[in-house]
Amino acid sequence: MPQPAPTACLALADGTLFYGHGFGATGQTVAELCFNTAMTGYQEIMTDPSYAGQVVTFTFPHVGNVGVNPEDDEANDPVAAGMVVKWDPTEPSSWRAAGPLKAWLERRGRIGIGGVDTRRLTRAIRRQGAPHVALAHNPEGKFDIAALVAAARGFRGLEGLDLAREVTCAQSYRWDETRWAWPEGFGQHTAPGHKVVAVDYGAKRNILRCLASAGCDVVVLPATATTEEVLAHDPEGLFLSNGPGDPAATGEYAVPMIREVLDTTGLPVFGICLGHQMLALALGASTIKMNHGHHGANHPVKDLETGKVEITSMNHGFTVDSQTLPQGVIETHVSLFDGSNCGIRMAARPVFSVQYHPEASPGPQDSYYLFKRFTAAMQARRQAA
Repeated sequence: MPQPAPTACLALADGTLFYGHGFGATGQTVAELCFNTAMTGYQEIMTDPSYAGQVVTFTFPHVGNVGVNPEDDEANDPVAAGMVVKWDPTEPSSWRAAGPLKAWLERRGRIGIGGVDTRRLTRAIRRQGAPHVALAHNPEGKFDIAALVAAARGFRGLEGLDLAREVTCAQSYRWDETRWAWPEGFGQHTAPGHKVVAVDYGAKRNILRCLASAGCDVVVLPATATTEEVLAHDPEGLFLSNGPGDPAATGEYAVPMIREVLDTTGLPVFGICLGHQMLALALGASTIKMNHGHHGANHPVKDLETGKVEITSMNHGFTVDSQTLPQGVIETHVSLFDGSNCGIRMAARPVFSVQYHPEASPGPQDSYYLFKRFTAAMQARRQAA
């Protein structure tokens, strides 16, 4: 049967073109291209602030089949620049759906392209690394290919780019919503708990829910929070959130604060994703850009101290260089895909972090112990006072 004319085009910086069917918003965007292997959670992925500056290729073909709903947002709006899928999104067939994906993307100003050979595209990303791309959607099917390729080549990339400032909260706020549970839905933390300051480099809502569910009274501060602003809340623990961009760039203002807290207090510290990288930089290690990063909900990670293997969710394009960890900092977790660092801790203090996302529950509860470890450290410090 005759195929409809393409209404979207994905142009790679090397001149490779992928045509497909556009959906969502019209227009053009430039970004880094990555792929995600998760079989569920496309809405959570699109609203994860860690995907700022990236177009996401979904390797799982059934995208849009469960629609969208407000409960699955990890931020107020989609943060990923766009999405690439094999099959055009279908109408939702889930009792939880509050609307279709296409309309949601259009309303939120994000571009999608369907009908793409995502296997071929994923292989290209793995071979050459995360490429720079321009994604355009024009219902009339008219594209200036030379301009699209030039736009992709002109994208500066994520190295040296501080995106945490763009996705962080504008002002501090308190968080008391707990994890979703059947049949009540989200709950509320009301009992007195451990005071935790969470620094928002692009925090996912479910991380904050997990902290509240673990018994924490959480106040969230912007990424640029100073030591004085953190300690003004008299916290019992410091949490460093996930986020996008180059950790070295964000570290220019985040690392001094973390070092001062470490040097002047005995607070337990827990970091996830970019927060893990911020802590590593503060302790004297370095970070490096990965070829294509880790993005998915099926990544095996080994706990080197217990020998257990956790199935984890990951989303990062930079990693801590384990060869640069200083004396007194122990590597605790590694990826079983490529051996890259996935966790550290200080030998003599309750300060630790992981590269993966324990709140995403792909195991589904393999990694929730980390939140309990954090609260146990705060409880031990309280009892020793």
